Amino acid sequence: MQLGINLGYWGAGMDADNLAVAQEADRLGYDVCWAAEAYGSDAATVLTWVAAQTTRIDVGSAIFQIPARQPAMTAMTAATLDSLSGGRFRLGLGVSGPQVSEGWYGVKFDKPLARTREYVEIVRKAMSRERLSHDGDHWTLPLPGGPGKPLKLTVHPTREHIPLYIAAIGPKNLEQTGEIADGALLIFPSAEHLEETAIRYVRAGREKTGKTLDGFDVCPTVPLAVGDDKDVPALADTFRPYTALYVGGMGSRKQNFYNQLAQRMGYEKAAAEIQDLYLSGDKQAAASAVPHDLIDKTTLLGSVDRIADRMAAYAAAGVTTLTLAPAGFTLEERLTALRAGTEALERAGLA
Repeated sequence: MQLGINLGYWGAGMDADNLAVAQEADRLGYDVCWAAEAYGSDAATVLTWVAAQTTRIDVGSAIFQIPARQPAMTAMTAATLDSLSGGRFRLGLGVSGPQVSEGWYGVKFDKPLARTREYVEIVRKAMSRERLSHDGDHWTLPLPGGPGKPLKLTVHPTREHIPLYIAAIGPKNLEQTGEIADGALLIFPSAEHLEETAIRYVRAGREKTGKTLDGFDVCPTVPLAVGDDKDVPALADTFRPYTALYVGGMGSRKQNFYNQLAQRMGYEKAAAEIQDLYLSGDKQAAASAVPHDLIDKTTLLGSVDRIADRMAAYAAAGVTTLTLAPAGFTLEERLTALRAGTEALERAGLA
């Protein structure tokens, strides 16, 4: 099992330390450094900045938002980043959510699965340097009746095939991801529930195309906090606001994919309570309502040995790249967590 790190969003308060974290991960042998975007920093700029100041670690978008860019622009960005980084770029895509898609980008959040499938088809075609033409429900290239003509990418990516990932949570999206992508970016993964909530759907998608899970990258992001095992409850409490935000407030009452995931993991009552409290404006009560067990199962907490045991469980569940989000109030705490991650991987016999 490989290890990655996720720097999260630029502008989240740890910006001055993020480069040092990425460089330490590069030195320690981590395989990929991901960066996110929502409606603040864009991931492409952050990844360019990191790639320019590291040597071997891959850089990946987790995610580029599909409503933010035309697919040909995404292909251009991917090819450019791959070229500038010397073949170290991984392209992660996602539809975002209805509030961001329609409120920030002015793009209707309709038929997200069909839109994603078309988007990936166009991006792959453009990155392969074919002359670009497409006749679909969401994009038509070139536009009919005008001066446009099929063009091909002028940039030569370092590699013929840039790995393409999709952020997926729901069963239908996971199945489609298995069909059309090289990897799945997962969030709030529980090793105990991973087969039933994610992998079985990805496997079904792979089987549709006559493939197995061999070579497919199952890549969840897991927050990491290091300490004594007796301090696990306190370590878990630091992630209560994070979990409450996603389960309670990320999306609308009817369209919150993270809330639905918590329900599929068996936390139906708690998920409803967290959402009710969060949407009523009582974020502190929503955080208090998050079950400790939900946090503990979807994070890595405690001593190196305890973290190693949890890593082994993730590997046994089918994870191939475990992306860590190292927590800490200081740079040294985050670097300590990074080092603990590699030590735990070795103790688990997974390095």
